[in-house]
Amino acid sequence: MNFTPTELGASIIFTIAVLHTFCTGYFESIAKKSPRHAGLWHLLGEVEIVFGFWAAILVIFISFNDGLATAKEFLNKRNFTEPLFVFAIMIVAGTKPILYFATRILHALAAALQYLLHIRSAPALYFLTLAITPLLGSVITEPAAMTLAAFLLRDLVYRHKCSTALLFGTLGVLFVNISIGGTLTNFAAPPVLMVASTWGWSSAFMFANFGIESCIAIFINALAVTLLFHRQLIEPNADKKEVKIPLAVISVHLLFLCGVVIFAHDPIIFTWILLFFIGYTTAYPKHQSPLILKEALLVGFFLGGLVVLGSLQGWWLQPILERMSPTAVFYGSLVLTAFTDNAALTYLGSLVTGTSPEFKLALVGGAVAGGGLTVIANAPNPAGIAILRQHFPNGAVSALYLLIAAIPPTIVAILAYRLI
Repeated sequence: MNFTPTELGASIIFTIAVLHTFCTGYFESIAKKSPRHAGLWHLLGEVEIVFGFWAAILVIFISFNDGLATAKEFLNKRNFTEPLFVFAIMIVAGTKPILYFATRILHALAAALQYLLHIRSAPALYFLTLAITPLLGSVITEPAAMTLAAFLLRDLVYRHKCSTALLFGTLGVLFVNISIGGTLTNFAAPPVLMVASTWGWSSAFMFANFGIESCIAIFINALAVTLLFHRQLIEPNADKKEVKIPLAVISVHLLFLCGVVIFAHDPIIFTWILLFFIGYTTAYPKHQSPLILKEALLVGFFLGGLVVLGSLQGWWLQPILERMSPTAVFYGSLVLTAFTDNAALTYLGSLVTGTSPEFKLALVGGAVAGGGLTVIANAPNPAGIAILRQHFPNGAVSALYLLIAAIPPTIVAILAYRLI
């Protein structure tokens, strides 16, 4: 492998960043034992800070190694559209009217399930949130689906006293289902988006090759985790009077959401829509909730750092992919995506020339199947963590427990893609 000192240094820093994501819980525990520097330890314990922090270290390293002008040129050549889009879509999708609208739909479907199957409301809502919302990701994009699902699960599950198994089991299925749920179209999942135009993949092609398999895996995962934890799920408070939100307000929010999704690849336009949306919610505060600006900024910071760090990993990733058979590519990309963003992985794979259709399908299939194994595996994952993290022990999500929880639904996704 040919590499420059800068690339080697970037890979070392990237490795440290990956290890750091597994240690966030440790830093949070130190913060409690060392109140004098608790702020620093809390900062290092924020999983969303990790890659942005180490990306800054990389830029400093490049400045010392190659000069400040080279570091500035390197940053200017990076494409930050995805982090900006996730930032925008989180804010718009996480508003009270959008969540109210999604909740009403799920409650209506849950009532139908209750009537047909004679089951309790909580398991029905839990199943539908983990089964239907990920599939919406193929329409409203995966980050938006993740934001919606995380807020819905927060109110249904995470705000109550939960066992550790329920906390992580739910998160593992959510991450895996969101990762494969955006594969029914060619624009909603980041790893698909990276290769769709290069390889000429249409939405019809995606549905024909991934649609049925993804739907089957999602429903099996959602059903399995519902059957496993249904006794622990607490019924929604029926006595709590919910304030109805006018249809006009919901419609305006849905228009803003559609605008951001439609112009997902035009940062100037969707940023303008976002600013307009913030102005609208400020001018008409009734029926609004505080915008999740902090959470969205943290996630954008995380993904921006991943863009910076991941862009210099091609020197070792691409040669590995070039030597693999389609079967090896599937399992290789599945493992590799746990250590690097699956969109970056498929992008590097798209640079390999002369690949067969089987190679391409295997690369994307493995990348999306492994998208729930770690926080960094799939771009929407940090969005879910940002919303749910405070409900985990010490306010930190254990990377090891997440990996263990994500393995069973990942195996289901593997079997669906390889056997169906």
